Amino acid sequence: MFTSFLQDKLAEQGKKLIKIDKWFPTLKTCSCYGKVRKSLSLSERIFRCKCGFESDRDVNAAINIKQEGMKRLAVV
Repeated sequence: MFTSFLQDKLAEQGKKLIKIDKWFPTLKTCSCYGKVRKSLSLSERIFRCKCGFESDRDVNAAINIKQEGMKRLAVV
């Protein structure tokens, strides 16, 4: 119900709601390199990739969500 309400409000403003699959590995994907880690424990608050990229795990996930949304928006 929330997403339909949000979609209606965005449509009134000429905007679109882009949905990301809930199983998209936002936390385990390097937002710099794109490599997906096999695992990431809840105690790991800093995301570290073999490419040298380091970030707060939630910031990394937010960047991945934005990038995936931009990809989907380009396709639509």
